[in-house]
Amino acid sequence: MSAERKEDAARRNPCTVDEARAFVKHVESLFMPWDVEGIVAGFTDDCVVCFGDVPEFQGKAELTRFFRARSARQKGYRLRKELRALMGDVLANYWEGDWEDAQTGAQMVGRGVEIWVMRDGKIARWEAAFNVHEAGKAGGRGIL
Repeated sequence: MSAERKEDAARRNPCTVDEARAFVKHVESLFMPWDVEGIVAGFTDDCVVCFGDVPEFQGKAELTRFFRARSARQKGYRLRKELRALMGDVLANYWEGDWEDAQTGAQMVGRGVEIWVMRDGKIARWEAAFNVHEAGKAGGRGIL
């Protein structure tokens, strides 16, 4: 494949389930160990982030601050992501992760769902819903 074709492929959104699955696995790999620059490079300059109950924010500068704070807090982060759906420019994935909370020393586990709206091969909008709790303790946050 010519260099020009490789660049064109990198700029386009995943079009097949196999391409989308590879994209999700690539993103997963950037978290172990944390590669904040690599993660942020996969987002558009004007990205919009709706991450759980964190107030919505925009842009790579805020995204970099967000990931630096997370990487400092989530010691030994291990992440597993799995593609759940591809429809046009939208990818959905399910994730599970575990880490040590660097502030408390507690072993933590989490799982959630992410929706990525893609543009030119990058994430333009990231929406995430998830649950986190201390390993070995009941989740449910009082609703069960």
